[in-house]
Amino acid sequence: MPIVQISMIQGRTPEKKEHLIKKVTDAIVEALQVPAEKVRIILNEVPKENIGVAGVPLSKMDS
Repeated sequence: MPIVQISMIQGRTPEKKEHLIKKVTDAIVEALQVPAEKVRIILNEVPKENIGVAGVPLSKMDS
């Protein structure tokens, strides 16, 4: 059973996340020749204040 974990910044719509899950599942099915029912996708949403770029929280870079 393939398990894929994707970490991304919070804020995407449920529709965007559903689209991502579908596309990633399709890619895994094609690449590994496994049934879609066996594929698991885990989305980890990370708040901007928990991501640092060049020593600065991403939440402060957007301001």
